[in-house]
Amino acid sequence: MSEKELSIKVNIANRIYPMKVKLKEEEGIRKAVNEINERIKQYEQSYAVKDKQDLLAMCALQFATEALSYQGKSLVDDVALQERLKVIEESITDNL
Repeated sequence: MSEKELSIKVNIANRIYPMKVKLKEEEGIRKAVNEINERIKQYEQSYAVKDKQDLLAMCALQFATEALSYQGKSLVDDVALQERLKVIEESITDNL
């Protein structure tokens, strides 16, 4: 059974973008839109940038940099989690 899709409109940098999204993704998309618009507002206040395209590029760079840094961290966390689960599994197996 396919998931229900919604037609929504989001406003990024004062431009409207129509989208079709899955119901369970709508909240996350709206939060992402708010985060983008907040960062654009911060850049507008901090820098003398007149072109919204420049602000969007700066946001894209910041988000990409953050995503890449989280990827490295999640690998470390996943390895640590796997090690803990392995110890727990061995303990359970030994006590059976």
